[in-house]
Amino acid sequence: MDRRQEILEAAAKSFSLFGYKATTMDQVAKIANVGKGTIYTFFANKEELFNAIVVKMIDEMRVEADKAALEGDSFEEKAHARLMHMLKFRETHLLYAKLIDEEKELRTPAVAEVLQEIEEAIVSYIEEKIKKAIANGEVKQCDTKLVAYLLFKSYLALVIDWNKTHDEELEEERIVTLISETIFKSLFS
Repeated sequence: MDRRQEILEAAAKSFSLFGYKATTMDQVAKIANVGKGTIYTFFANKEELFNAIVVKMIDEMRVEADKAALEGDSFEEKAHARLMHMLKFRETHLLYAKLIDEEKELRTPAVAEVLQEIEEAIVSYIEEKIKKAIANGEVKQCDTKLVAYLLFKSYLALVIDWNKTHDEELEEERIVTLISETIFKSLFS
């Protein structure tokens, strides 16, 4: 493994453990077992290092979401699998979870900005899949950006937010049925 990769892994570990605000370049250097100057040969500052890690995390999320979609499934089945996988990634990925917590607790501007970038990347990813489905004749013409946003926010609300205000957790099958009978129904009619 090269030095840059070692630094990225050490920084990801530090950001996951301590959050953005509490992570220092000294901590990253110590975890990576390099001098602080070595970090600065690859990254100008903490923000640049943080952004490199976030870009890598978004790529991981896209790869994992693509793996969740099975060949031969319909657009609707693939969309559901990908969206559920991305939301599970959001809950289980240590760095992502830490960023969400830090943004809620400390309102760190850099973290809020990165979470917005991640959301935009997810919506863009969904939009790409919708455009491909339109080109393949699986979905009728629509405003792909708005539909992608609607799908993401609907899944987010039903999978994550619902539990915060209701005693019962929604079963995945119930979410699938609801989204299928509302949003997807309008895309296929």
